[in-house]
Amino acid sequence: MTQHSRVALSALDVAPVWTGSSASQSLRDTIALAQRLEELDYVRFWVAEHHDLPSLATSAPAVLVAAVAGATSTIRVGSGGVLLPNHPPLVVAEQFGTLEALHPGRIDLGVGRAPGSVNPETARLLRRGGQSDDEFRAQIAELNSYFAAGPGEPAPSPRSGVAGENRPPMVLLGSSPDSARMAGALGLPYAYAHHINPTATVESVAAYRESFQPSLQFPTPHAIVAAAVFADDTDEQARELAAPMLVGQVRMRAGRMESLFPTPRQAADFTYTGAQREWAVDRLERQIWGSPERVRDKATELVRAADADELMALTMVYDHERRIHSYELLAETLRK
Repeated sequence: MTQHSRVALSALDVAPVWTGSSASQSLRDTIALAQRLEELDYVRFWVAEHHDLPSLATSAPAVLVAAVAGATSTIRVGSGGVLLPNHPPLVVAEQFGTLEALHPGRIDLGVGRAPGSVNPETARLLRRGGQSDDEFRAQIAELNSYFAAGPGEPAPSPRSGVAGENRPPMVLLGSSPDSARMAGALGLPYAYAHHINPTATVESVAAYRESFQPSLQFPTPHAIVAAAVFADDTDEQARELAAPMLVGQVRMRAGRMESLFPTPRQAADFTYTGAQREWAVDRLERQIWGSPERVRDKATELVRAADADELMALTMVYDHERRIHSYELLAETLRK
């Protein structure tokens, strides 16, 4: 790597639940993974927010952030992200202000606006507004008003409690040029979900940088690109690593939301339709996978094309040790 040889390396986790396992085990694996990534000098470890999906155990990001931060000591820990329209901003401020007080300098507050569920009834139970740009901006402004004031900023609301003394950095999440421009206009760091929408990554990060307005907390832009990563000793082994996730996502697209992610054997035995196979091949090809050499090349290509400051890896692998091995190979190959 040349231009981005010092790109920061981070991780995103969704606590996938595999057939034959449990959500409780997935959460324990998340904590163990964060501990290992801290040893590997990953910059940050984020957890997502999802609801009403038995295959993902990240329904309470603030609680999981607390558990991960308590089990580690140096790696930054945060939400990727809190889906702000699902929560009263004051509650989010109190939660993350408390986390920042307990783990000073180590907490990130990533916020997004998706519902976190494909079930309309679940989304209805969760949502508290924020559907329009103006509503979402108002929620961000309210959330920001509760945190500790910086130089030249108004004092926080007296209702904010511990948040009035502790401000974690806020990051806006998104997967489109619209969210990128909002992050830029607000003067916030931006995390782009390449693993969700790989077709607009370059355009969105460019829109973010073009629209960025320096803020008191963030005088310069910072762009994170989150991608699915599957690294193993050979290309074929890496393809095998990715197969259970791909089959699980194909099932979800077919409406089978109740299914856990399959085992490698179940994935190998799965019969794709022609359209499903085409989707899965395209889905994997747009992410980062393969032998260490291939992973280095694909990661370098993505970081350079997107002009990213940071690469955030999401690795959903059935075997916990092979998942850790993937993260080890990624760190090793990008730091040579």
